[in-house]
Parts: sequence; C-alpha cells; structure tokens
Amino acid sequence: MPASPSTARAINDRLALRLLQQEGPLTAGQLKQLTGLSRPTVADLVERLGAAGLIAVVGEAGEQRRGPNAKVYGIVADRAHLAALDVRTEGVAVAVTDLVGRVLAEASVPIRGDTGTGPAVEQAVTLVERVAKEAGADRLHTVGIGAPGLIDPSSGELRDSTGLPEWHRRLVATLQERLPEARVSVENETNLAALAEQRYGAARDRDTFVLLWLGQGTGAAVVLDGALRRGASGGTGEIGFLPVPGTTALPTSTDCEGGFHSLASAAAVVSLAAACDIAATPGELTSAVGVVRTAVAVTRASDGGPGEEPAAADAEGAVRASRTGSSMLTPGGDAPTPGSVPLLPGGAAPGPGAGSRSPGAEAPPPPARAPAARFLDALADRLAVGVASVVAILDPGCVVLGGEVGQAGGEELASRVRDRIARMTPLPTEVRATTLGGGAVLRGALLTARDRAQEELFAPGGPPPQPSQGW
Repeated sequence: MPASPSTARAINDRLALRLLQQEGPLTAGQLKQLTGLSRPTVADLVERLGAAGLIAVVGEAGEQRRGPNAKVYGIVADRAHLAALDVRTEGVAVAVTDLVGRVLAEASVPIRGDTGTGPAVEQAVTLVERVAKEAGADRLHTVGIGAPGLIDPSSGELRDSTGLPEWHRRLVATLQERLPEARVSVENETNLAALAEQRYGAARDRDTFVLLWLGQGTGAAVVLDGALRRGASGGTGEIGFLPVPGTTALPTSTDCEGGFHSLASAAAVVSLAAACDIAATPGELTSAVGVVRTAVAVTRASDGGPGEEPAAADAEGAVRASRTGSSMLTPGGDAPTPGSVPLLPGGAAPGPGAGSRSPGAEAPPPPARAPAARFLDALADRLAVGVASVVAILDPGCVVLGGEVGQAGGEELASRVRDRIARMTPLPTEVRATTLGGGAVLRGALLTARDRAQEELFAPGGPPPQPSQGW
C-alpha cells in the first residue's frame, strides 16, 4: 500500500534533516543527489522545513554564489539546547550543546563522600544552571543523565542500589522539578558509553559487541544487532557480581565484593600494581589510571630496544601522571594494602609492595621492565576471566576495554587480553581498546539527549519555537 501524501512528506523531511545532521549544511542540489528525490520535491521540503523553523540559509556555495541553487541550508542549531550529565560517586560533569550537538559550555565539580544528600544535589543542580547560562541557553529542551546503578525498565528511574550515594536518585527528581519544561531521562553510565563507542569510537564498525567498563568499578554493556540490551530488570552487564576464581568469597545480592569487581575495580588494580612493585598514589581511580599508564610506558620503552631515551622520558612522564592524576573528577581515599586482593593462578605472585606516599613526595624512578610486564600480564589474566565468560554466553565477536583504565592500557593491555581469549575459547573475538575513555559517558548522554530532542522536534507538527526565558 503506497504511503499517503502526508506520510511521504514526513518521511522525506526526516530524511533531509538526518542528512543535514550527518553531513552538515547542504545545497538543494546536494540534498537532491543524496536523497534521490526530484527537484520540485526537494524545493517543497526546503520551504516546509524553513517555515517550521528547523532549517535556514547559512551561506552560499559555488563560484558565483548567487541564485537559489547557491543557497546552503543547515539545521537551526539554537532551536533547542541540550544538557548531559556524567554522574559519578565522587562528583558530576555537565555539558550543554545546541541541537546539532556542538558543545557550548562544560564544567565539573567534585562532591565529597561526606557531603549530605541535600547539599550534594544542590551542588549538581547549580552546576547545570551555571553551565546552561554560560552556554547562552535560556531553557533546556532535553537533559540526559548517565549514572552508575540499575535503571528500572518499566519506570525509567534509577533504582535504589546499595553502595551508591542517595543524592544520585534525588538529583533526577530535583532536576525535573527545577526544569519543568525539560525532558529529563537517566541511563546506566556503561550503556551510554557503549552507545558513544558505537557512534564515535572503537566500535563504529560493529553492530554486535560488548563494552567492558574499567573505572572505579566495573560494568558491561551489551549491544546485539545494533540494539542496546538492558535485560528483564535492567541489569544486563552487571559483571561486577560475576563469581570468579581467585577471590576469597562469593558476591551477594547487595555486595559485589568477591565477584569480578574484586579483580578489576580501581582498588584491585592499585593493589595488584603494588604487589608487582609498581608504586601507587592516594586516590583509587587516579592511581589505577596512573599505574597502568606507567606500566604501559615502561613496557613500550623497553620493547623499543637500546637507546630509546624519548620513550624512557615518556615513562617518567607517566610516573608523574600517576601522581597528579588524569581523570576529570578526582576521588579520594588511600591506596589499598598491597596484596589485599588475591592474584589469579598464573598471574603475578605477591611481593613487597611499594605502598603509598604523600602527594608531595618525590616520584620514584620508572619501575623495571619485569615488574611492569608482570603487572600487565597479571591484569590481563584477570580481565580475561570476565571477558571469556561474556564471550561464552553472548559470542559478541568484539569486546571493547572501556573507561579510564581501558584507555590507559591501550593496545598493550588489549593485545594481552586478546591473546588469552584466543587460548581460552574457540569463538573468534576481537579485543579493542577504547578511543573515548572516561569521556564516553558524557558523549553518550549528549548523543541520547540530541536524538531524543530531534525525534520530537523533527516530527510532523513538532512544537513551534518557544520564546526565550531567562533563568
């Protein structure tokens, strides 16, 4: 049955808008070529979308730069403003963009663990309002939030989870109260990171893959046949609760200690590094990133052969980075006691730990090649246990090591995990390092906010432009 004229117009309009989003400003002739539509049809849709306030002439193209054929059309980017939040246990980051996704302003603020629920929520909401004002946004159309924890699939709300701050759940409701006209939604942080990796990062060529998140905690996101899979209760990918060998206990329904989390969390990575004689600094996440980056730099310098002074200098720089930190938000806490997390059979044997040092202490010399390689091998042993379990159940064909720690490990860590998986399973599996790192959560939140806003605004009979209102 052929589409009605109104349906055909709507389809053509959405096609043109999608091309303008993907390709940027285009002439009517370029739209005709890319859509395959006739010249009169393109002329009609351009006029229709312009009258709706969705597109406008943004310039001219061609040598003469005159006449209707030279006009270049683009999406009216300030038709709506969007906000994205990356909510962590230790703080929050905010970015505000226009309708096409161009970042106009961004900022972050740490939130101490002893901050009360009310003050923590107020800090986060105030940050959103400040960043929106800096971006010149009179109102926010859509707000996308990425947060750790389970999302109830029926309500779309963040479920109460043991070990996560209460202000996380309160923040979503408070934002909706303070921004009554905005569409506020929350999604699991690892799921958002996977969407960003698929659109912009390491999984751009994959319709099916798993993202293994390696940050302060662990998580996984599953994308099958192009669709994000959340599970019956929203808990797909809670790999931290996966029972694994090499731990002293089993995880419980309220605590993932004893599961994969105990092998691959930031605290576990720091402890493993100390057992391999690689020094760590206070602050779990920063230290985990630092020790992994240090080990990678030393390994690369040693593998480069004699006379590699520049690589050695890079290694020293990585040691300094382990002191100063590289994550957007700086958490607190002391480095765990060396050897507190059991090592897997075949991994590094416990040894004298370097312990922690005060922030003002001199950086130690780069660790020797053997400890650095031993540490990366042992970490790959641990990660391979979780990856092999995922591969055996899902056969995704590709696993991306994401998060700040996955980015710090890069190809050095990914290749080690890849080699182990090749020996552990008959299922061919690529193991790739993230290209987005910890920033993937904010990118994913922006992506979902933009898609949701465009879905509404680009729909036939979408809402008209709203008059400006100050904060």
